[in-house]
Amino acid sequence: MTARVGVIMIHGLGGTQYDLGSLHKILQKAGIDTHAVTLSGHGTRPEDLIPVRAEQWIDMLIAQYRELQPRYEQLHVMGMCMGALLALVLCERVGHTEKQGKLVTLAPPVYIDGWSTPWYANLRSLCYLIPGVASRMKVEEGEPYGIKNTLVRAVVKAKFERGDNFHYRWVPMACIRQVDRLRSWVFAGARNIKAPTLIVHAREDELTSLRSAEFLQARLADARTVVLENSYHMICVDNDRDQVANSVLEFFGFPPLPERVRRQRGTVA
Repeated sequence: MTARVGVIMIHGLGGTQYDLGSLHKILQKAGIDTHAVTLSGHGTRPEDLIPVRAEQWIDMLIAQYRELQPRYEQLHVMGMCMGALLALVLCERVGHTEKQGKLVTLAPPVYIDGWSTPWYANLRSLCYLIPGVASRMKVEEGEPYGIKNTLVRAVVKAKFERGDNFHYRWVPMACIRQVDRLRSWVFAGARNIKAPTLIVHAREDELTSLRSAEFLQARLADARTVVLENSYHMICVDNDRDQVANSVLEFFGFPPLPERVRRQRGTVA
């Protein structure tokens, strides 16, 4: 009898399960049960993020983990962008080990220092100190939308212009504060994470540099890093998406995508 394998998949800030591209379908075809999370304040309107605190996301994930974990011989945890930070904190808080499953961090923004980060971004802590400012300030999504592939970027831009509800067009500065709190928890607790961890990070990530991957590689007890050479931040939908999928499949102990599928997907790029 085949061992039951599941994975909790955590999207990024302002996003939805579409942040992870086709990974849901790819993992399901491999025989893995996928459990997509919609974090509090997401899937509705950006203003709903203003009162949300990082503790709410963590509490939600811990509850789901404890509900799902007894059902599986292996329950993996995977997160994209802010979801990667949440995945790290979750695994540290619940004591996730190799016996329970593995951990995958996709483009983890331990440092927010990518090539498109403006110099004044480090001044955001001052905004947090002034009552009401962080709630009123908007952080807009803009070119290149984390995507190097020009065709995919054009599709995403058209979706934004149509108002498709796949990702918020902006997020409140108050929510960036919660991301910064998550980052501080990762800094403090990374050494306590025991689960085997896969770190996938693009060399040209415009949001977070390779320093994030290097930090985790150095701090985690059992980690391996895959560096992508032809993507920006949204690695699950960009040029290296098949490399991301195959890296995850291999890490979980499953065969890679068939060559025919890779060729077909490559024609879209």
